[in-house]
Amino acid sequence: MADYDYDVLVIGAGPGGYVAAIRAAQLGLRTACVESRETLGGTCLNVGCIPSKALLHASELYEAAAGGALAKLGIKTGAVSLDLAAMHGQRTDAVKGLTAGIAFLFKKNKVEWLNGHAAFAGTDSVKVGDRTIRAKNIVIATGSSVTPLPGVEVDQKVVVDSTGALELGKVPEHLVVIGGGVIGLELGSVWRRVGAKVTVVEFLDQLLPGMDGEIRKEAGRLFKKQGMELKLSTKVTGVKVKGGKATLTVEPAQGGASETIEADAVLVSIGRRPNTDGLELAAAGLATNQRGQIEVDHQFRTATPGIWAIGDVAPGPMLAHKAEDEGIAVAENIAGLTGIVNHDVIPSVVYTAPEIAGVGLTEEQAKERGEIKTGKFPMAANSRAKTNHEPDGWVKVIADAKTDRVLGVWMIASVAGTMIAQAAQAMEFGATSEDIAYTCHAHPTHSEAVKEAAMAVTGKPIHM
Repeated sequence: MADYDYDVLVIGAGPGGYVAAIRAAQLGLRTACVESRETLGGTCLNVGCIPSKALLHASELYEAAAGGALAKLGIKTGAVSLDLAAMHGQRTDAVKGLTAGIAFLFKKNKVEWLNGHAAFAGTDSVKVGDRTIRAKNIVIATGSSVTPLPGVEVDQKVVVDSTGALELGKVPEHLVVIGGGVIGLELGSVWRRVGAKVTVVEFLDQLLPGMDGEIRKEAGRLFKKQGMELKLSTKVTGVKVKGGKATLTVEPAQGGASETIEADAVLVSIGRRPNTDGLELAAAGLATNQRGQIEVDHQFRTATPGIWAIGDVAPGPMLAHKAEDEGIAVAENIAGLTGIVNHDVIPSVVYTAPEIAGVGLTEEQAKERGEIKTGKFPMAANSRAKTNHEPDGWVKVIADAKTDRVLGVWMIASVAGTMIAQAAQAMEFGATSEDIAYTCHAHPTHSEAVKEAAMAVTGKPIHM
């Protein structure tokens, strides 16, 4: 043991990495974490989940005040103006507070932070700067970065990625979002609410790839209603920048006549790719699969003994909460305990307004596996949503026709991101729709819509 500098060395301090490091230290293992950023927390805390939610929340409040929604509630604000610098300021304050919190937790749990880039020097050693470190266990948790669009240069001024879209110094008159996925729709929503015209260009015929079909159609309807222009089944063939403006050339996805779109800003948001460049995986006896990820077994072991991988760099959805759960599990597996993540029950959320969330199988996937039954309940019939003037959306419960076991839950609602936790927990316990239907829900709450949708599975909703 004395030959090793650490029992556990974690590469990357994003959600999965810092959680793995803290949990390993809590279990009595000598732990260090390598992170090249000047602050901990990875993409999520620094330029992803957290700052985007700060802007989403602020822009929702601005739209409510400027658009007259508050006035309808009897709250008269007078003339409303946007202080974009202050909006950015509260965003950076949130990031500073939370990243500092991770640094505090490292100190509290005696996790050593090694600031620098990591590269494998062998199957049990990593080079960080001028130092070579040996560890009995090495956890790769390097996360992901923006997938580039071939032929399109991101200058972070006119053509930006998700990081640059958080930093725009002024509201663009016209923002074109390339990609109709979660990140593009969230950031597009921010800038639309504060005054930008927003056009979303998506190669597929619907937004939000991978989500339930009904959800995708309803999301498109709502975004159009809110003022977004959607160009579906459309591909971008070129972007030229001149004089602080961009000209995009687009054409039908299946081929056809091209057209141009003028924009003040372009957000390239076509997905993310695992961060493995510079890790020198070959020195550790590792390689990546066709998606650029590192294959692991059920316990997150890689092909090389003593090396583990979690989060975006391992197969599965690229979600911070998935990485966090894997971080806890891998630390417990290293310590000789049993760490398990049920990858069939990982919720996904789009933090637009209303929010969009789902867990488990889509209706399409469930039908491929056998006979199903579904129940839906509209938020317009939910007393709390009705009172709050939040009528858009619905909840859908998908259950096995024979066993009644819940296979998936999908919803659009103002607080869907919070409501989906109940569905995920129910599915983790193997619940039936009847189990949810006969669980008492506090009144009046949005989550009563989950109960009613479950009751609708067997044709007995009360309030519809």
